[in-house]
Amino acid sequence: MDYLLTSPSSLRFSDFISSIPKETDHKWLRFSVNLGDARRSTRTRITCGAISSRRKLAERESAERENRVLVRSLMSRISDREPLVKTLDKYVKVVRCDHCFLLFEELGKSDKWLQCLEVFRWMQKQRWYIPDNGVYSKLISVMGKKGQTRMAMWLFSEMKNSGCRPDASVYNALITAHLHTRDKAKALEKVRGYLDKMKGIERCQPNVVTYNILLRAFAQSGKVDQVNALFKDLDMSPVSPDVYTFNGVMDAYGKNGMIKEMEAVLTRMRSNECKPDIITFNVLIDSYGKKQEFEKMEQTFKSLMRSKEKPTLPTFNSMIINYGKARMIDKAEWVFKKMNDMNYIPSFITYECMIMMYGYCGSVSRAREIFEEVGESDRVLKASTLNAMLEVYCRNGLYIEADKLFHNASAFRVHPDASTYKFLYKAYTKADMKEQVQILMKKMEKDGIVPNKRFFLEALEVFGSRLPGSGSENRKSTRSSRSRDSPKGRGGNQLTEFQDKDNKHVFRAVQDCRKNYLENLSGHDKGSRDESRKPSQEKQPLFASDQNNMMIKEKKELFTRVL
Repeated sequence: MDYLLTSPSSLRFSDFISSIPKETDHKWLRFSVNLGDARRSTRTRITCGAISSRRKLAERESAERENRVLVRSLMSRISDREPLVKTLDKYVKVVRCDHCFLLFEELGKSDKWLQCLEVFRWMQKQRWYIPDNGVYSKLISVMGKKGQTRMAMWLFSEMKNSGCRPDASVYNALITAHLHTRDKAKALEKVRGYLDKMKGIERCQPNVVTYNILLRAFAQSGKVDQVNALFKDLDMSPVSPDVYTFNGVMDAYGKNGMIKEMEAVLTRMRSNECKPDIITFNVLIDSYGKKQEFEKMEQTFKSLMRSKEKPTLPTFNSMIINYGKARMIDKAEWVFKKMNDMNYIPSFITYECMIMMYGYCGSVSRAREIFEEVGESDRVLKASTLNAMLEVYCRNGLYIEADKLFHNASAFRVHPDASTYKFLYKAYTKADMKEQVQILMKKMEKDGIVPNKRFFLEALEVFGSRLPGSGSENRKSTRSSRSRDSPKGRGGNQLTEFQDKDNKHVFRAVQDCRKNYLENLSGHDKGSRDESRKPSQEKQPLFASDQNNMMIKEKKELFTRVL
C-alpha cells in the first residue's frame, strides 16, 4: 500500500489525499509500506521523484471514466416516479460541476432539455457552485440544438445578471442557437449583428470558431456575397483560417450543388497553403458524385490515393451510392471490391449503400441476397438496414414483398422503429393500399410506437397529394376555396374534403391513430394534473415540476389544430 506523506505525523491517508491539489508539479516523498503479518518485520521503501506527465494523463483519464460511470448511474435512475433533483440530492456529496457538464450532454442527447434546467437550478443551490461562463455556454448550446432560442436568450441575460461577463465562447454558443431556428433569413441577420457586436468588445473578439460557424451558415443559405465578405474580413483580422474553415464552406456549397463556388473555396484553400485532409477529399468526392460529375470524382479519388491521406469508409460509401443513383452498377461493384482488396471491413452503412445501389439499378434479387447475408452473419441487424431493403422493394413497385418482409422482420432478429412505420405508411398510402394502412396502424399501436407531429403532418401531405386537382398549380385556389366553403367546427372541413369512401376510410385510420396518441398523452399526465393547476406553480413555469405537463397540453392543442 502506497502512502504519500509530507511529514511523519500524517497518519490518515484519506485526510492527506483530500488536501493534495490534483494537478501539481511538486515533488512528493513516496513512502511505501508492505503490510504483512503482525509477526513479520515491516519493510519500507523510500523513493523521491517528480510525478510524470504520463501518470498525470492516466489519472485524468481515470477520473473522467469514473465521472462518466457516475453520470450513467444517475441517468439510469431517472424516471417519472422519482424526479431528477431528488436523485441528485442523494449523491450531493459526490456530484460536482464536472458531473453536471456530462449530465447536460446526456440529457441534451435524449431530448430532456427541461431537466437540464432543473440540474442548473440545483447547481445554483450548492455551496461549491461559482457562476462560470462555461456552464452558461454549455446550457445555451444545448438549448440551441433543441430549438429553444428564447431559453438560450434567457440564459444569456441570466449570465450577465449573475456577474459573469460574456466571452467569445458564449457568443459562439448564442450564434449557433439562433442558427437552429426555422426562419433562416432572420437568424442570419441576427448573427451578423452579433459578429459586429463582438468586434466592439475587447474580450469578445471573434475567433476562428466564430468565423467557421458563420461561413458555413451563409454557405448553406447560398449567400455567396456574404461568404466572400466574411473571408475578406477574416483575411484582415489577426485570426487565420484553418482546414475546418474551408471544409465547412465547401461541404455547404457541395450539398447545395454549387460546384463552382466550392472549387473557388478550394483554390482559396491552396493559396493560403492549407493542406487538405481526408475530410476535404470526402467532401469533394461526395459533391462531385451527387452532381454526377464522375470524371472529377475519380480524379479526386486518384489524388487521394497518391497523397499521404488514406480513404475511409465514408469515401467508399459515397462513391457506391452515387454510382448506384446513376445506374453504373459495374463501377459501384468495382469500388466495393477495391475496398475489400485494401483490407477495409465494410460497416452496416456500407451494406446499406450496396442494398440501395442495387435497388436503384433494379437488381432487387441481389439486394435481397446482401440483406440475407448480413442477417445470417454474426452482425446485429439494424432497423436502418431493414428500412433500406423495404425502400428497395417499394421503389421497384414490390409492395407485397415489402409487407411480407415487414411482418417477418423478427426472423432476422430486427425490430422496426418509428422511421420504418413512417416510411411504410407513406408508401402504402401512395400505392392506395388501404387495408395495409389499417393493419400498419394497429401494429403500430400494439408495438407502442407513438407518432409525433411530423408523422401527422406528412400524413396530411400524402392525403393532399392524392386529392384530385392537388397539383402545385392548384394549391392556392384549393386553400382559398377551402376557407370559404368548409363548414365550421372541429373536423368538419376535413370530412368535406375527402368525399369518396376510400379516402374517408384511410383518413379515419389516421384519426384513430391520433386519438390513441392523445389518450397516451392524457394517461401520462393524469397523475399530476391537479398539481399543474396550482397558482404557485403557474408563476414559475420554467423550473416547476409541471412543465412537462404544460408541454404535453400544448402538443395536444397543436395536433387538434393540425388534424
